[in-house]
Amino acid sequence: MLLAGLLFSDRVGAETTFCRSPDFPQEVICGKIQRPLNPADPSGKKIDVHYMVVPSQDRNKLPDAVFLLAGGPGQSAINAAGFGQALLNRLNRRRDLVFVDQRGTGRSAPLSCPDLENVQGAPDRETTIRLMRECRKQLQSLPYGDLQYFSTSIAMQDLEAVRLTQGYGPINLVGVSYGTRAGLEYLRQFPNAVRRLVIDGVVPPDLRVLGSDSKIALDGLFAECAKEARCNEQYPRLEERWKTLVASMPKTTQLTHPRLGSPLSITITRDALLRLVQAVLYTPANTAAIPYALTQAERGNFSPLVTLSGATNLPGPLGIAYGMHFSVWCGESLARPWNTPPRDEFEEVSISTYKQVCEEWPRAEIPPAFFTVQKSNSPVLLLSGGIDPVTPTRNGVVVAKALGEKARHVSVENVGHGLLSHGCVRDVVHRFLNAKTDDDAVKVDAACVRQIPRPTAWFAPQEKPLTAAKNQTEVDQKKGGQP
Repeated sequence: MLLAGLLFSDRVGAETTFCRSPDFPQEVICGKIQRPLNPADPSGKKIDVHYMVVPSQDRNKLPDAVFLLAGGPGQSAINAAGFGQALLNRLNRRRDLVFVDQRGTGRSAPLSCPDLENVQGAPDRETTIRLMRECRKQLQSLPYGDLQYFSTSIAMQDLEAVRLTQGYGPINLVGVSYGTRAGLEYLRQFPNAVRRLVIDGVVPPDLRVLGSDSKIALDGLFAECAKEARCNEQYPRLEERWKTLVASMPKTTQLTHPRLGSPLSITITRDALLRLVQAVLYTPANTAAIPYALTQAERGNFSPLVTLSGATNLPGPLGIAYGMHFSVWCGESLARPWNTPPRDEFEEVSISTYKQVCEEWPRAEIPPAFFTVQKSNSPVLLLSGGIDPVTPTRNGVVVAKALGEKARHVSVENVGHGLLSHGCVRDVVHRFLNAKTDDDAVKVDAACVRQIPRPTAWFAPQEKPLTAAKNQTEVDQKKGGQP
């Protein structure tokens, strides 16, 4: 981000400046505030929490800004600002959009693990544990390396400090994925500061592990394929063959790097295979190609699966700072005894990895009230996808019930993780936040969010035989009057 203009302070404790961002043609406002690393020791170590404001240009600007809460945990809200503004641009006409880099992400005391975040291919569990152990030691040597102070509860206190320094009254929050947990925690701590809350892909505060519904999503895909004649003919006994493939791991395979075009030799372990498939399940359009990718994997060709999973992509603006990710998750998911055995192989992989990393990771002190969802006096719109492997519909149902009569839950059966980018959901969110009364917000018309069909299975194009292609060309030429 390129900064321009003179530094100025328009609120006590806030330093802001006009700046340029590659995501926006106009000048925006970049700000930072100093926050105690340990809230219980306000005179101790400090960190800078950075944020960006995309101001409304309307003369009749509304006072209730919209704060975007990024996912992960570990994503930078500022890095996601272009994506967020594209989803919320209509709201930006009359409201400021605010993007706060949660502590541990972006420029706010970042806790990045480059060796893990930049790894190519599909690292196995042992490699992941080793890289995280090395990263933890490096992070603890930083001036702000007391990792137990990177929790959702503390981060929401930072967010409240930004609100106050910018002089906003009650605000609107839009949280996606982990950002939904952050939004619920902000609502719990600062209920009078929330005008409206939108949470897309609901992560309840008591959720222990991400991706726990991956097997349910995959089994649903297998069942749909078995019912559909062409899919069943092309990919028969898919569930049975999947189990055989899992049992046959590990396998060493030679790939052509889908981005670089160079040869790549990797070993696909059982855990790595499960993680690759889990990554594809996030998006139904990609999920449609899983039958083909698994059939190719049976033959030793893992290129389609690796490509679909994004395992060889360059780190993008929505990348995860894994040091912050584990600081948050270790404290919150392991704050209470965990004696329930995993339900399936996907959950077993996730649980075992988190438990091993968290055995050595410093844990935050989590207030008991964090794990509760209290009745809300502000309208809350909850969004769920019916085939989401990470934040299934039942999460939204349970949380909406706890929030009370001012909660509205909208689900779409055949959508995966995240609804904001689908169809008219953005229009529903716009009407929800623009509604003049709380009753109108809760009763927002969501009829346009129709139930869309599951994407059909993808099939590789069939090439025509050369002789057939030649004969077809001759026919086409005669129809066109050519000799």
